[in-house]
Amino acid sequence: MIKSAPYKESFLNTKTSKLNPATWRLMLICSLFGLLTAGVATRLVHLQVTNTDFLQAQGDARTLRIVDIPSYRGMITDRRGTPIAISTPVHAIYVNPSQFSAKPTELKKLAKLLGYTSADLKKKIEQHPHRVFIYLKRGLTPDIAKQIKALNITGLGIKREFRRYYPAAWQTAQLTGFTDIDDQGQAGLELTFEQALKPTIGKKRVLEDRTGRWVKDLDYFQPARSGDEIALSIDLRIQGFAYRELEQAIQKYQAKSATLVMIDISTGEILAMVSAPSFNPNNRQECHGAHTRNRALTDLYEPGSTIKTFTITSALASREFTPESIIDTSPGTYRIGKHLVRDIHPNGVLTLKEVLSKSSNVGISKITLALPPETLLETFRQLGLGDSINTPFPGERKGMLPPPPKNPFMHATLAFGYGLSVTPLQLAHAYATLASGGIKIPVSLTKLPPNTVFKKERVIPEDVALSTLQVLTEVISRKGTGSRADIPGYKTAGKTGTVRVVGPHGYDPNRHIALFAGITPVDQPRLATVIVVEEPNEKNYYGGLVAAPIYRNVVGKALYLLNVPPDNTA
Repeated sequence: MIKSAPYKESFLNTKTSKLNPATWRLMLICSLFGLLTAGVATRLVHLQVTNTDFLQAQGDARTLRIVDIPSYRGMITDRRGTPIAISTPVHAIYVNPSQFSAKPTELKKLAKLLGYTSADLKKKIEQHPHRVFIYLKRGLTPDIAKQIKALNITGLGIKREFRRYYPAAWQTAQLTGFTDIDDQGQAGLELTFEQALKPTIGKKRVLEDRTGRWVKDLDYFQPARSGDEIALSIDLRIQGFAYRELEQAIQKYQAKSATLVMIDISTGEILAMVSAPSFNPNNRQECHGAHTRNRALTDLYEPGSTIKTFTITSALASREFTPESIIDTSPGTYRIGKHLVRDIHPNGVLTLKEVLSKSSNVGISKITLALPPETLLETFRQLGLGDSINTPFPGERKGMLPPPPKNPFMHATLAFGYGLSVTPLQLAHAYATLASGGIKIPVSLTKLPPNTVFKKERVIPEDVALSTLQVLTEVISRKGTGSRADIPGYKTAGKTGTVRVVGPHGYDPNRHIALFAGITPVDQPRLATVIVVEEPNEKNYYGGLVAAPIYRNVVGKALYLLNVPPDNTA
């Protein structure tokens, strides 16, 4: 009989070998934590090894910034180095709305410094909550910026900028123009020379904290460079004196405007170019409207009797006339077809030079009608009348010369300044050409270097130019219409002009433009100057009464300032 072995419970079946549920849970949790740790470690290794560049860039984007290094715009000076336009440091206040945090007291102080109410400032900050940069105020003085910085408000930043300042203000406003709030040229020579004047903005990398505040500079990779300095041809002493004279004339004669251009005959440099009324370019609210126009270059006028100078030039150049040629202007009127040309006073028999000094329309008409109309217009054209001077100034007008007229009356009216249009600068340039012996040289708005070689063009025979110049001195004599332009100690050659203004129904008999164009001295000509006074009152509107005294005062002062020796010591 086989005996069975006694039964023994296996190790797994013993009560003592069974795992406690708490132990199972502990082991499970430990296993999960182990797997999680392994996963995180794997991810970290993956990021550090394969995505290093990406993560570094993302981190830098939150701590490193590329910021501008501002620099100043080039200075504009007059010919003597006196500042006309300079850039001064100012500050802009900006905010990051998502980071902005200010206590009510801080907000109140900030609003007061910025010129806002607390409610308006809060509204301005909150109206664009998703933007990271909003200007609160620009053009603040360093003192105000310093007070704002002391508030230490989170999310508020200060940026250094530059703002244009014009020390001469009204005196040079139409010539220099102005810049916008970003210091970029918008008008005048500020616009013309924008590329030369504007600075090169620098770049640097900086470290910032999480609120966007500067911690330190890391490196510079584009240096800042200021704009070029530009010296203009004008003399600010003459410019300022001329402006005051024009302002006084406007007040005295209730005129609409007045303009003066002065050219250095020897170099073509413009020593003064001024219009009144003017505007203050330091006040942006004034930088618009008619007062911003540089009338010397942008406004066109019929030159009136000032053009008679070149009618005489044309006659002398034809060799058909001499200064002593006799012209009978009796009885003070001259019928041309259906039209009647009149003189203010009957002058009888005159020499050619007396025709100019008396400003006889009858005499000038008879002289010019004795020659083909092409002769007169060619002289005008050679002198640059009705054509652009090609200055770099924006908006310079070209003027207008008509084709040779077939109508004799139209031919005659051209000879005494109607039917064509010129700018004051064109007229001054023509007189400068006459004064230089008939040689035309370019005009310049910038100061020329010493020993500059000029492009010269002879447009009038020298003997004709000298004869015309001597004839012009008769206009300034006591018997001439320009006697009020006489400058003690100096010989002056010049011509008055009075023009009717074109209205809606033709020439208005009650509105006039007074002009004077002159050259001083005569023996060694230095200055050619033109004055235009638009619509003075009807009691005094003739060029000899209104414009000639301005010439005497301004040119007399300029001769003194430039140390030009007298040529008339008699």
